[in-house]
Amino acid sequence: MLIRSGRLAAMLAAAGLTVLGLPAAAQTAPVKKVTSAKVTVKHSKSSGANVADFTKDGQPNLLSHAVMVFDQATGRPLFTKNADTAVPIASITKLMTAMIVLEAKQNLDEAVTIDQADVDTLKNTRSRLPVGSSFRREDLMRLALMASENRAAAALGRAYPGGFAAAIEAMNTKAKSIGLQATNFVDATGLAPGNVASAQDLALMVAEASKYPQIREFSTAPALYVTLPNSKRPMGFNNTNALVKSQGWNIGVSKTGFINEAGKCLVMQVVIGNNPVIIVLMDSLGKLTRIGDANRIKKWIESGKVVLTQPSPSTTASPLPSVNVGTAKAI
Repeated sequence: MLIRSGRLAAMLAAAGLTVLGLPAAAQTAPVKKVTSAKVTVKHSKSSGANVADFTKDGQPNLLSHAVMVFDQATGRPLFTKNADTAVPIASITKLMTAMIVLEAKQNLDEAVTIDQADVDTLKNTRSRLPVGSSFRREDLMRLALMASENRAAAALGRAYPGGFAAAIEAMNTKAKSIGLQATNFVDATGLAPGNVASAQDLALMVAEASKYPQIREFSTAPALYVTLPNSKRPMGFNNTNALVKSQGWNIGVSKTGFINEAGKCLVMQVVIGNNPVIIVLMDSLGKLTRIGDANRIKKWIESGKVVLTQPSPSTTASPLPSVNVGTAKAI
């Protein structure tokens, strides 16, 4: 199984192509550089593009049902809306799946085969990962975080030490250990509406996820290209968050989610100015409402309508990693 991965750096147009394979010795495809220009995200009416950016009192005019905007450096909430109510979180769940896999220190180069048990029979979502195909564990994590691939996430949970039940127990234990009070996990994908959390909890979860370099890298990659055995043409998987390719955004962690019970969801760790900010948008109506809300939050902060407290050195969060652009390597 061969995966080629390109990653855009903030404010730069070039991207490198990382070639991943199983096993490494079998790789014969040349490393190929690609370029990908940043794009401007266009909005439709469903994004709230015609909605005023701010309310009369200077607050961001947000359409998402539950919102949390959090200054990560100081721990100060900047904006809340229905932030303490537990709601279905859909594929935001996959951030926790990735964290427990990394904490288990499983071999990321080990092959994991997609099994019939990984097929979604609850929502009947489609997947381009055939049953019987094998991927490195790292590659499944990339697909789960960037493209929100459900079979990839299900396979990660199934292949966790002790199996699926142990994975769910680990996810809930991890949630409690980082202070999540309204969170519960029942699967590794987020397809079940029983995966719930409050927007406040999700802000803490994203802050925790930002400590993992792999999650930062994998969740913000713009695209992956997968070549299946006996296939000459690679399949492209795009990041489910269009903002990772958008001008003006510096995104450290990204995850989208959707099931009918949850609506459209988006969580991000971003840098606005020099400040790390966490944005949680839950139950957004319309295809692009969450994108419109994110842009309104960014504009609100940049406009100075909210003042970010400059943190002391002892409370400053770790900065987002720098990104090397225009390089490629074979792994």
